[in-house]
Amino acid sequence: MMTRRSLFVKAAATGAALTLAGTTSALAGGAKKNGTFEGRSNHITTGSVKLVKDGERYIVELGQDFSLDGGPDPRVAFGKDGTYAPDSKLGALLHLTGKQSYAVPPTMDLSGYNEVYIWCEVAGVPLGVASLK
Repeated sequence: MMTRRSLFVKAAATGAALTLAGTTSALAGGAKKNGTFEGRSNHITTGSVKLVKDGERYIVELGQDFSLDGGPDPRVAFGKDGTYAPDSKLGALLHLTGKQSYAVPPTMDLSGYNEVYIWCEVAGVPLGVASLK
């Protein structure tokens, strides 16, 4: 006989498993996705980006060749099919050039994104976008 408590425990466990399945499916069949930045909004943004799995977490890594010509408040975030996702911000861009890493929150479902954005928070415009493949 199933009690109300055991029903809630099973439901919570199933929900957690579905959340984890959605997160890990973003990189199914491989440990990383790669992309190359293209400038947007009259900015020059170049270089590589990787989405890698490190143990149980995911990290966005901008390559040593990364470069942004500037901007008042650049942020690193995700998007999908040309649309920036404001709830996906990983943090402020640490440097205008060079290798840098940004941890993805463990609760973020990466299956809904296929691009990395360098986003200007002040102007509300993209500075660069990289499609992940």
